[in-house]
Amino acid sequence: MNAGGRQSELRRKLHGLGFDEVRFARVDGLAPGAEALRAWLAAGLHADMAWMERTAEKRAQPELVLPGAQSVILLGVNYWRDEGQKAKDAARPVWARYALHDDYHDTLKAGLVAAGKAIEEVFDAGSADYRYYVDTGPVLERGWAARAGLGFIGKNTMLISRRFGNWLFLASILTRLDLTPDAPLKKSIERQKPENAHVGLLCGKCTRCMDECPTGALPQPGVLDARRCISYQTIENRGIIPRELRPGIGTRIYGCDICLEVCPWNRFARTARSVLLAARGEIAELSLSELLELTPARFAGVFRGTAIKRVKLAGLLRNACVVAGNSGDTGLLEPLARLAGHALPVVRAHAVWAVFRLAGAAKAKEILAVAHAVETDAAVLEEYGAALNVQHPTSNVQRPSTEPTTNY
Repeated sequence: MNAGGRQSELRRKLHGLGFDEVRFARVDGLAPGAEALRAWLAAGLHADMAWMERTAEKRAQPELVLPGAQSVILLGVNYWRDEGQKAKDAARPVWARYALHDDYHDTLKAGLVAAGKAIEEVFDAGSADYRYYVDTGPVLERGWAARAGLGFIGKNTMLISRRFGNWLFLASILTRLDLTPDAPLKKSIERQKPENAHVGLLCGKCTRCMDECPTGALPQPGVLDARRCISYQTIENRGIIPRELRPGIGTRIYGCDICLEVCPWNRFARTARSVLLAARGEIAELSLSELLELTPARFAGVFRGTAIKRVKLAGLLRNACVVAGNSGDTGLLEPLARLAGHALPVVRAHAVWAVFRLAGAAKAKEILAVAHAVETDAAVLEEYGAALNVQHPTSNVQRPSTEPTTNY
C-alpha cells in the first residue's frame, strides 16, 4: 500500500473509532495562531491563567513538544444533544452542554489510545513517533483545525464546522509522519496577512455572538477577554467573582454557551453518535435548591467522573449563590442564609450578595445579623459594606471602555 493509501486507511480507522472529523495538517514554521496568542497574553486577556504563559512557546512551536514533528492529525467529536438542556422552568440552572457528559478528557483519551495503535499498525510506526492531547496539552488545536479544513475560527473565537456547527470536542495528535495535508476551507486562509484575517471567514456581517454576550467578553471579532467571560468566572476563577459581572451570569451555573448557541451555523448541528461520550443529562435536572444544599458526599457522588468536579464543592456553591441571587426566588433565602455561615469565605461572600439582592437591604440585615456579627474575613466584610452602601447593579455590565487590539 502506498503512502496515500495508508493515510486513507488511517482516516477510515479513526472514523471507525468514533471520531466524527479526521483531518491532517503539515507542521511548517510557527503554529497557526501563535502570534495572536502572544499578543493576547501580552494584553493580559488571559486573566490569571498563568499556565497559558508557561506553555506559550510550546504551543507556538510543535517541535518543542515532539522533536521532529511533521504533521498534526486533527480529530473532532460531535457532542450536540438537544435533550437534557431544555430547562423545564426558566429558573432552573443552566450548564454548559459539554459538562453534561462524563469528562470528555477521559472518554476521548480511550479513543486516542486506540488511534495511536492504529498509527503504529498502518504506518509501522513506534509509540515515540506521535503524541496526543485532548485540549489540555500545549497545542493550538483550533488554529490547526482551521488550517486542516475542519472548520473556521468564528468571531466567538470558537472552531465552527460547516457540518456540526459549534459543537465539536477537539483532539490532536502530533506525529513525525509526513502526511499529506488537507486543504483549508479557503486556500487563502493558510497564508493570509495579517495572521488572523481569516477570523469570521464564513460569518459574513453576523455579530450575534458578540452582541449577545451579557458580560461583554467579545469586544472585537476573534477576541476573548477572559476576565469578563462567564466560563472563565464560573470555572477557572477560584476566587471572588467581580460584583459587576454577577448579574450577567444569570442562571448559568457552570460555563456558558451563549456565544455558541446564537450562531446561525448551528442549523447544521446533528445529534451526537456518542461512541466516545457518555451523556449525563440527569445533571441538568438538579434544582437550584438542591445545589445550594450540596454536601461534600453528595457533590462527590453526583459529579464523580464529570468535568464539573474540577471546580470542587466550594466553586459550585459559589456559582449557585450567584444564580440564586439572579433568580428572584425569595424561597432560596433560607439555604443562602445558612451558606452565609459556611466555612469558606468564597462561599460566604457570594451568599451574602445573593441574600441582599433577593431580600433588599433592610430584610437582609435582619436575616444576616448573626453571620455579620461574627464575620472576620475582609472579602466577606466587603460584600456587606457594598450591599449596605452601594446600589446593586440590576442590568448587564457595560462593555470594556478600551478595545484590545489582539486576536485569540
